[in-house]
Amino acid sequence: MTTPSHGAHPADGVPVCYRHPGRGSHIRCQRCERPICPDCMRDAAGGFQCPDCVHTGHRETRTGRTTYGGTRSRDPRQTTIALIVVNAGVWLAVMLTGGASSRLVDLLALRPDGACDVGGGYLGLGVGRSECTAAGYTFLPGVADGAVWQLISSAFMHVQLWHVAGNMLMLFVLGPQLEQVLGRLRFLALYLVSALAGGAAVMLLSSEYGLTLGASGAVYGMLGAFVILARKTGGDLRSVLGLVLLNVLLTFVVPNVSWQGHLGGFLGGVAVTAALVYAPRGSRRAFVQAAGIAAVTALALAAIVVRVLVLQG
Repeated sequence: MTTPSHGAHPADGVPVCYRHPGRGSHIRCQRCERPICPDCMRDAAGGFQCPDCVHTGHRETRTGRTTYGGTRSRDPRQTTIALIVVNAGVWLAVMLTGGASSRLVDLLALRPDGACDVGGGYLGLGVGRSECTAAGYTFLPGVADGAVWQLISSAFMHVQLWHVAGNMLMLFVLGPQLEQVLGRLRFLALYLVSALAGGAAVMLLSSEYGLTLGASGAVYGMLGAFVILARKTGGDLRSVLGLVLLNVLLTFVVPNVSWQGHLGGFLGGVAVTAALVYAPRGSRRAFVQAAGIAAVTALALAAIVVRVLVLQG
């Protein structure tokens, strides 16, 4: 024997409007997902909302809060512009100090384990820092021997113009929309944790002496965020998935692209955004969101620690 689910008609199992129990409805509010009848449907972006959620949305707008609890930005482009300026500044510094041969590339790009540059394009693998420098060579630091900053600095590092231009274009298009929906701090958390998750995937799945750089992990995290938001709000998921598939295709068509960083960034963005948009409304929402972001961060760090222990062993 089963009992009818909440919001279902006891006779035939058809969901009923939460405000009019005698009226069946197959339409649900895109925010709270409760069934609503035609009289209770209120037009909203990407679908319909119930009167309660419309009222809540108006109250959040008046109090300067986004739909998911963040502080509403007066200009949602500011964080994106700041990130672009940092990326462009690092790229310019690389160009002014030697381009691909710049020492900044060795210091800031992500290398799972350190190596010794013996010249002529050859690396001394398994050679420690002291042994390398004692022989008069240059040691190239990696995460496993202490260059942990590379996990984030690599997300702001580019060498080729097309690389920085492509990533910054995607950031310029996607960033302000996400900040408008999530708020500045939540958007920045999404960006940075996605970058970290991309770095964690590189640590786990890439060559221990390979070099990885670029903001693509964070960009793919934003693509993952749009997938979750489209799913949550009833938006056009097909167009979002089309954009994701196009970028996946480019990942395997363009040479020397880190599919590992893209995969990790995308999964990180999906996980962080799910924590943000599916956290229950109320006084504990911010706590649940913070806990979700912390859990994703901890998982990425745990993967990095495992890889470091393997490399050091």
